[in-house]
Amino acid sequence: MASGSFKRAPVTGGAAPRHNVLDSLRATQIVGSKPVLPAELIAQILDYLSIPDLLRFARTSRRMCEMVYDDTRWVSRLKAMGLWNDVEARRRAEEVRRRQMEIQKAREPEEEARRLGIVQGQSEAGVLGVGNAQRAGTTLFDAGWEEDRRRQSLEKAKAAQPPLETGFDAMTLSHVAAPNSATPRDPALALKAMMQVRSIRGYARQEYGKVYGAMAPFYFDLARAQSHTDPILFRTYREPEQQASMLASLKVFARSDIAMGWESREEKLESMMGIFENAALREFEQGYGAGDVDGRMRRYAHVLVVLNGGAAAVDAFIQSHALFSESGGLGMLLDCIQSVSPGHGGAGVRLEPAHDYFRRLASSLNEQGAVIDRVFPPSVNVLTPFIERVAEDIISEYITTLFDEAHERSLEAYLKVVPGVFEAAAKFSRSIQPSKASPPDFSNQVAHLVASKAFEQHIDLYLQEELDFFKRASDGEVTAWEKRLDDEQQSTESFLMSNVSRQAAKRDFLTSFRKVVMMPVSVLPTPFAGSAKPASSPNPNLATTSGGEVLSAPSSRPSTPALPERSSSPNPPVSELPTTELAAKAAIMASRLEGIRSLFSIEVALNIIHAAKSSLDRAALFVKFPITQAAGEAREQCEIIFVELLNQLGGRHIRPGFDKAVEHLSHYNPRKLKEHGGNQGQVAPLVTFLELVNVGDLIQQMVDVFYVQEMVAPKLVDRDDFLAAANKEKKRFEQMLDERVAAGLNKGIDVLMEEVEFIAATTQSATDFNPGAAGAVDVKSDAVVDVGPTETATRIVELVSSHTGMLVGSTDKNMLDVFNQEVGLRLFTALCKHLKRQRISVEGAIKLISDTNAYYSYIATLRNKSLTQYFAALRELSQIYLISSKHAKEIATIIADQDRYYGIFRAEEVYEFAERRADWYLVKRDVERAMYGIGCGVM
Repeated sequence: MASGSFKRAPVTGGAAPRHNVLDSLRATQIVGSKPVLPAELIAQILDYLSIPDLLRFARTSRRMCEMVYDDTRWVSRLKAMGLWNDVEARRRAEEVRRRQMEIQKAREPEEEARRLGIVQGQSEAGVLGVGNAQRAGTTLFDAGWEEDRRRQSLEKAKAAQPPLETGFDAMTLSHVAAPNSATPRDPALALKAMMQVRSIRGYARQEYGKVYGAMAPFYFDLARAQSHTDPILFRTYREPEQQASMLASLKVFARSDIAMGWESREEKLESMMGIFENAALREFEQGYGAGDVDGRMRRYAHVLVVLNGGAAAVDAFIQSHALFSESGGLGMLLDCIQSVSPGHGGAGVRLEPAHDYFRRLASSLNEQGAVIDRVFPPSVNVLTPFIERVAEDIISEYITTLFDEAHERSLEAYLKVVPGVFEAAAKFSRSIQPSKASPPDFSNQVAHLVASKAFEQHIDLYLQEELDFFKRASDGEVTAWEKRLDDEQQSTESFLMSNVSRQAAKRDFLTSFRKVVMMPVSVLPTPFAGSAKPASSPNPNLATTSGGEVLSAPSSRPSTPALPERSSSPNPPVSELPTTELAAKAAIMASRLEGIRSLFSIEVALNIIHAAKSSLDRAALFVKFPITQAAGEAREQCEIIFVELLNQLGGRHIRPGFDKAVEHLSHYNPRKLKEHGGNQGQVAPLVTFLELVNVGDLIQQMVDVFYVQEMVAPKLVDRDDFLAAANKEKKRFEQMLDERVAAGLNKGIDVLMEEVEFIAATTQSATDFNPGAAGAVDVKSDAVVDVGPTETATRIVELVSSHTGMLVGSTDKNMLDVFNQEVGLRLFTALCKHLKRQRISVEGAIKLISDTNAYYSYIATLRNKSLTQYFAALRELSQIYLISSKHAKEIATIIADQDRYYGIFRAEEVYEFAERRADWYLVKRDVERAMYGIGCGVM
């Protein structure tokens, strides 16, 4: 790049200057030469030159030639036309590389032989001389032969060089022969030029030259044409199919034209293609009007498809179809709801007209599918856009009018019509037969089109109306039930209070008050008063006191729950109405306790569940909606319906019922009852509450079945998805039910223990454990002693066992174990308290031991080891009453034995029980002396 010149300074006179070695170096000037433009900028400019200018530029220098012949420049032009395939180019390059390696491997033995021959010749040269070595050697490079081969290659290339306008295979600077790239001059071959392009690395320029030689004459001639009759294309090709094919090829070729003026040339090409398209479309429409399906319609449809894909022909076929103008013949719009009257529900909805409508429409579309296969080539999918237009203009109009009218007439009719018509449309989508050009997922596409064009706009309103309808239906069901209970309760209270005389109440107030207050004292047994027989009452359900109080008596009930039977009259069947306010309030409380079982109802729960099932069955159809977003919204709405079901059953119906039942149980006091008729082995309110627990358990089972069948089986919710709203609400519902049952059972245990204490206080005679009390005749030694349990123990065991047995199978096992544990402990406490109130003699200890054995036997059936130890300790404790007073020291030994009572009783507590011996004051001194050493002296 740099060059230097040395100039000698002129001598003007005087003596000859003395030459210095460095003078010439100082006079040297460095002149730098650089190119005018950088190579990168030149390469960028070349991209915008026309093909003739590129070839002229390549002749300027070797370096410019290399820049023009760069393979990437021509690959980009082929890619612009869509004629270059990188995969094919890579495959060809790998195949060439593989062949070269095979040839190289095949030549290795020859090369090895040549190498050995040369070495052998060199070794012989030392003996035979140089001449012999030259004769034995091989000529490796012949310059003359190489020059001749190069000259012949250049002459052949110059002789075969075509004109510049038809190709550009000239200016080959290397001796490597290019593949055959002769430009086809036959018009028929020009039509196939695009299809014969190959993707070969290193030969992209030659491949583009083939295309340029075939397309450029027509392309530039068309750009210069002034009218549609001027281009030589229409004179060269006379058939419409050939003209369309060449125009389509020119359209592709125009993509590689980036030289100056390409906009005007492309615009001219578009104009000529538009004129040709209009002419072909006119022929197609005339054939369509004449019904010439296999003639002009088929021919010009193929012409338009070759030209630009046939979009104009497809649009013309759809726009001109008679189905859009004669859609009224498919069916009447309002036949489905013709019998539905405004405000009368959905009883008159008929879905058969909708199914008939879609059946006729599907038949018509299948006929048109056969016509489409005859007219259009298999590469053009006409049936899908045709169905899209049908869904948008025909189906959408039909269902919109139907849905709006149904919504105005009745909400129930609307909720039935929307899913019914959608189901009919889904069958319609599956019944359409695909055409030859239809994709493999044609049915899915049709379903998506029908859903998006016709139904998507109605989904949101329908889902919201479905949810609101279920909310109103379930809320109305619960509200009606609550109102019914309130009305019956008020009617009962009014009826019971209707016979109360205010004046009589004033006169009898003090008497009634004294009887009610003193009743717990009068019913307790005393050793000086006998048991009075209860007075008979004409009504087995209600007994009246002397003051007129109506008292409820327990009645036998089945252990399985049953629907409550309501009489037509709210008045209870009583033989005599209460005449005092206190008696009326007692009767009202008895009525409330009796009505615990009807605080919530299986019938109401079934009605709500059936309403939820109907709503879910309808809404679940849209979970399979072809549009993902709408299907997700439908799934969420189904979960919301299930959540609302649990809210109505739990929050509105079951929870208030349990709360009222617990409240009624808290007001139950068996000591206010003087007599118990009917079934003596059960507490009526507790039995009723346990029946209510069974009802709640049945409702929970129904919810579980509903959840599995309606939510899990249709895959509306994943059972293992703990974040799903349905799963969280179901767990909350079960937790609420367990909590309410536990609270009720806790209150029920209180009621049960009150009943146990009442039975023990009222039925346990003083002579049961002390036969010699109250001046009774002395028991003879030879008298027969009854060793069985007392009536009190028998009744208590029957009472407790009947109530604990009612929960088996209706509650969770863990809750049942906790309930039994609590009942056993509370029963143990009540029996200990009752035992401390008795006087027990040696003779009565046998009865006591029999009673404790009966209690122990019952507790053993509960299979609770820790609970069994309590009653085993109680059984051991009863033996301190069996020891005669003569063996006071033995009594002290038994009292002080801690292991005997399993650690349940301390010595002080056993001592308190020992104080209830009938002869305690006779043995007290000896027992205390044995226990504490009282009266002993130190010797």
